[in-house]
Parts: sequence; structure tokens; C-alpha cells
Amino acid sequence: MAKSRTAYVCTECGAQLARWQGQCPQCQAWNTLVESVVEAAPGAGGRFAAIAGQASRLQPLSSLQPREEPRQPTGLEEFDRVLGGGLVSGGVVLIGGDPGIGKSTLLLQALSHLAGSQSVVYVSGEESGEQVALRAQRLQLPPSPLQMLAEINLERILAALRDSRPRVAVIDSIQTVYSETLQSAPGSVAQVRECAAQLTRFAKQSGTSLILVGHVTKDGTLAGPRVLEHIVDTVLYFEGDTHSSFRLIRAFKNRFGAVNELGVFAMTERGLRGVSNPSAIFLSQHGQQVPGSCVLVTQEGTRPLLVEIQALVDAAHSPNPRRLSVGLEQTRLAMLLAVLHRHAGIACFDQDVFVNAVGGVKIAEPAADLAILFAIVSSLRSRPLRRGLAVFGEVGLAGEIRPAPRGQERLKEAAKLGFDVAIVPKANAPKQAPEGMRVIAVERVEEALERLRDLE
Repeated sequence: MAKSRTAYVCTECGAQLARWQGQCPQCQAWNTLVESVVEAAPGAGGRFAAIAGQASRLQPLSSLQPREEPRQPTGLEEFDRVLGGGLVSGGVVLIGGDPGIGKSTLLLQALSHLAGSQSVVYVSGEESGEQVALRAQRLQLPPSPLQMLAEINLERILAALRDSRPRVAVIDSIQTVYSETLQSAPGSVAQVRECAAQLTRFAKQSGTSLILVGHVTKDGTLAGPRVLEHIVDTVLYFEGDTHSSFRLIRAFKNRFGAVNELGVFAMTERGLRGVSNPSAIFLSQHGQQVPGSCVLVTQEGTRPLLVEIQALVDAAHSPNPRRLSVGLEQTRLAMLLAVLHRHAGIACFDQDVFVNAVGGVKIAEPAADLAILFAIVSSLRSRPLRRGLAVFGEVGLAGEIRPAPRGQERLKEAAKLGFDVAIVPKANAPKQAPEGMRVIAVERVEEALERLRDLE
């Protein structure tokens, strides 16, 4: 029988302490220690023996031969893009998102496609087999030899996986799985960490591609210990408003591909469908040009996207003007307004400023600075920008406009969608502009605003 004790476990890093503290001494996070029952299973050392079955030995790095991991396409092009080309043998993927956003639907579609050529297993801890079959019928998926297992016991799940030896397995979700060696409830820090470690070990030993579905907290982060994200090879997040028909999948960690890659889906009656031209959903279709709207050419991983940045500047009716940013960094907005006042002489200290990225996309790169400034100036003056104008560039505190990475790819994407004028940093000016496009290179904020007025 395993011995149990009470300890305070950090939900961020999994550290264990005998007494409660306000701050975790390991990861320095505040208010993350939760009282939990921690068990020590007898003979635990044998469960964590080397995967290769023998002790490792020192080897010179130059003697090791790198190998390219083969990819297994899932049949969903946008999903494969985020994964880096497809699933990797022995790779472990963790995918999280808000309830009802489409995680189970996406994975059921992918497994139905894969089941036609190889052995796949879907382990459901939240729904019965009949409920999953009803969803497959609603999505009108073709009949396939997909193996279904409704189970939450870790030992039984591992036994079934060892017997069937699938190429791909899905655990939906990791928070519902529990191990008999621990007495704590499913979803606790100890259970999530133990179950994820055992399933990952099985995937590495057998070569099975494993996909774990994770719950998220009210803040949108993955529930459970932060060590869960360190164990797996790839971490994907579902984004988007559940009231909208569009869904975004973003890669935050990927050992086999690029991070910050973005996949765009549309939710239909028959499940999720990839969007071949995602820029179209982030651009509003105005009948005529409106003030406060500027088109930004942003970069998500290897994909350039055109996103409409909207700004509304209105007279403040309180002593403290409001600064609100949706889809963009809140603190950066205040900095840009200060730069606009200092270097261009345009003051907004008595104005409420609201900025929004259309389509629910979240933009973190600083190359959106110039488009935000243009949208603010356009709204403040109530004068629309020129039709067919695309913008990108980072703005520094000294008023300089810094270059953005992959500038040539951004310009080609804008030209492909019919934009004929672009204002870009001087360092991003191409030797030869894309066909049908005029590129205006600027070095400072005041110069950019002057060129903007010339285009009106």
C-alpha cells in the first residue's frame, strides 16, 4: 500500500513544500501553493528506468548522426501546418482551449482520416462511446476502423495501448485520467503529472504519436502543473470566440517545427474546415473607406497575414481618459501615444483611445506599431486612409521606425491580395518592389505621417 502525506504543491512548477508560503521558492510564482495529498509508490524507481533499457554513455557530438523525423499528415492542412508538417513518431502533443471551442471535434476528424491507413485509438474520459459515435454521425464522417476506448484508469489505458500498438493515440482529456498508485482525485497536480509522465514514456518507447487534450483555467492557461508543458514535445492552443465561426490554433512550443505558427479554421455543420486565405477573415469589407482603419501586414510563424487595425479616438468625458486595446498589447498603446505626442506633435491626452484587431486575432509582435499610429491619427482627424494601403513597422521611443522580419514576404502577400501601396521601414525597402505595388520607405514617425498625408 502506498504511503501518503499532506504537502503543499505548486501548480506552476510542481514543487512540494511542507508548509504553505505566499511565494513558491522554486519558480517564484505567488499564491500557487495548494494543499494536496502526495503519495510515494513503492518501487517507483523501476517505473522511470532509461527508455533505451541501458545506461547512457558519453559520446562526442560530432559522432552523432542527425536524422529527419518523418511526418504523418493528419488530413487537415491547417492542423499539419501548426504541427510543422504532421505528426512525428513518438511525439507528444498537448492541445488546450476553452470548453466547446472544437478540440474533440478536430481530433475526431483527424483520427477518422488516419484510421483508413493505420491503427489509431481514441481514449475518451469525458464521453461514452455512444456520445462520440453520435458526434461522428453529426459531422457526417465516413465509416472507419477507428478504435474507441472510454476509460479513465491509467493502468487499463496503458494495457490497451500496449496490446493494440496504435500509430496514433488521443487522450481526451489528461485531467480525467487517474493512476491507482496515487490516492488523490483525478485532475490534481500529482495525478496529472504522473499520468502525463507515464503516457509520454509509453509514446517514446513504442513510437506512438500521442495527443493529449488539456483543460484550461479561467485565465486561458493550461490547467495543472506547469511541468506538463515541459514534458510534451508540442503545445498548441485553441483561440477564438465561441460565438464566432472562426477558430485559430497557435503553436507555443514545438520541438519538431516552428513556434508561433497559426492555423485558421471555420466551424461548420460538418466540423472544422481549414481556411485557405485567412487574411480575408481579418479584413472588414467596407463599402467605402472609413476613418480609423489601417491594414497591417503581420507575420504568424511562416505565414504572413493581413489584419485590419481599427482605432476610435473620442473626447474624454472624465478626468482620466481611457486606453483600451483588444488583441494588441495594452501597455504598448500608452507608449505609442507618448511617441506620437513627442515626435509628431499630435496630443491625445484629452481623448479616449480604443484600438482593436479585427477577427479576434491576437497580435504580439511590435511590427504592428506603425499601423496602430496610422489608425489613431486617421480617427483623430476623421479622415480615412488611402484605399489599398498596407503598413508594418516597429516604432521606437526615439521616434525611429525599426525593421520587421520577413519584410519581403509581407510585401508579396499584400501585393497578392491587391494592395498597391505600402509604407514600410527603410531597412525593409526591397531592391525591386512587387509587381503593381509602390513601396514607400520611411525612417521616422514624423516622416511617415507626412508621407501618409501626401497619399490622401
